[in-house]
Amino acid sequence: MTTTITPVIAGNWKMNGSRASLSELQELAALLTTGDAPRAMVIICPPATMLHAVASQGSTSGILAGGQDCHAQAAGAHTGDLSAGMLADAGAQYVIVGHSERRADHGETDPAIRAKAEAAMGAGLKPIICIGETESQRDSGHAEAVVAGQLAASVPDAAGQHDVIIAYEPVWAIGTGRTPTNDEIARMHDRIRALLVERFGDKGATTPILYGGSIKPQNAREILAIENVNGGLVGGASLLAKDFYTIISAV
Repeated sequence: MTTTITPVIAGNWKMNGSRASLSELQELAALLTTGDAPRAMVIICPPATMLHAVASQGSTSGILAGGQDCHAQAAGAHTGDLSAGMLADAGAQYVIVGHSERRADHGETDPAIRAKAEAAMGAGLKPIICIGETESQRDSGHAEAVVAGQLAASVPDAAGQHDVIIAYEPVWAIGTGRTPTNDEIARMHDRIRALLVERFGDKGATTPILYGGSIKPQNAREILAIENVNGGLVGGASLLAKDFYTIISAV
């Protein structure tokens, strides 16, 4: 793990959770505040209905809140959507954009994701920009080309002046229990780092790159020790305080 970058462990609750789930947040807060101080920055991205509660409850334990998506426009006739400014008003400091499930389920394109990232930065949020290849793209030998293309088209030029986070998601490993080898993870993260440095210079050298493919308590320490893996974007394991804390502690 790159020592000059503060590690980030971000939990994406996806479409899970209710007010009853806040008990898990309370347990996580207790674990974070009673043991050794975590070496990682901890972010939880709950459903929008819980964003304000997570931001309020997490503030005393250092847990930061993030949204799971935002609209590219600041306001307007967009029924059911939320602007980046609304997320910030609810207490968010981060927002995920371009998650593989948004790309697949909602047909989001790289230019659309870029616009959302720009909107997030304009509202004072730090975007967590997701990129990653499908199983067919990897099996056909195009994984690095796909990821490079997404990185170029999804990340705004303004990322050279603003703080962003990149999350690499091998789509074929999300929720499947299948995990890339350490060499495959290292190779892709090294490639992403090289592209960031080529485009943004020193800023690209210090941009966190998270791994987002089925991180679990059992494999967290091994994955987080890989060069240029600066943390994780965690799905299901972030819903349970003890599992998430184990991952945070693996940094």
